[in-house]
Amino acid sequence: MSSTVEHAPPGATTILLIRHGETAWNAERRLQGHLDIALNAEGERQAAALGRALAGERIDLVLSSDLGRARQTAEAIALARGQSSDSVLRDPKLRERCYGGFEGLLYSEIAARFPLQFAAWQARNVDAELPPGENCGETFRQFFDRALSAILGHAGQHPGKTLALVAHGGVLECAYRAALGLPLETPRDFKIHNASVNRFVVQDGKLTLLSWGEVEHLQRKVLDELS
Repeated sequence: MSSTVEHAPPGATTILLIRHGETAWNAERRLQGHLDIALNAEGERQAAALGRALAGERIDLVLSSDLGRARQTAEAIALARGQSSDSVLRDPKLRERCYGGFEGLLYSEIAARFPLQFAAWQARNVDAELPPGENCGETFRQFFDRALSAILGHAGQHPGKTLALVAHGGVLECAYRAALGLPLETPRDFKIHNASVNRFVVQDGKLTLLSWGEVEHLQRKVLDELS
């Protein structure tokens, strides 16, 4: 059963769930996972544009994954609001899914090196284990439980507040699936854009979608008009 609303109910916690800006690995489709990759020049531009777009909105607290690409994006939001980068709270539970031995590889390299595990991943086997690597991989179900617990946990700690949570594409996917009641096994047929704003509310431990995929602030024409 899908769950969407147009406005946040009184007393609900509002979540602005944001994907980090672009990295060089995003651009070349190299899997990052828990590897700590910084924003590229385009990602820095996106983060600055995001900060300007949110500067006038009510945001009570800015939090991020502890990985650099999310931290940089969150710090741009804080700086645009006249706050220091130290005001951004960091939570490793908001990290991207850990992909184990897949991390650092192009999708084509994963398919060649780990054909069976790659096939299970593409087939949406949510309990399939990943090959070992620098970091310990998570099944999608394990990742979903972690990400959703982190989001709902922060909402529960700040009832009635508006939180900006800067995380990763996989975390956004988990929130979207939870809010719309989508089975974990179904293909991802929705886009998750870098530096996009995705709005949810949380009430009584339930995640509800307000809006998805706001990216108007990233258009260069808009930036030109502001400069």
